[in-house]
Amino acid sequence: MLIRQMQLGKSGITENFMNSLKAQFKNSQVMKISVLKSATRDREEIIKIKDELLEKLGKNFESSQTVEKFHGNFTGKIIGFTIILRKWRRTISREKIQK
Repeated sequence: MLIRQMQLGKSGITENFMNSLKAQFKNSQVMKISVLKSATRDREEIIKIKDELLEKLGKNFESSQTVEKFHGNFTGKIIGFTIILRKWRRTISREKIQK
């Protein structure tokens, strides 16, 4: 599995960044995005950036206290100051009911 790498700088998530990201996902399933110091070093900001990337890539996310729904074929996680995005072959659709 080929892992592609990109860097996110002080200009943040721009249209060109998203176009490059979508183009990279045509040839690979996993992307590592390094968040540079000039962008942010705040953990909460990195979480917001990850959520924004997933939303722009096509992942719909709804959350409430009782039901969480995930639809789409992208997932993401954060390790340090790196965001790892993965594109799945099939669309992910799951519901989790919390009591």
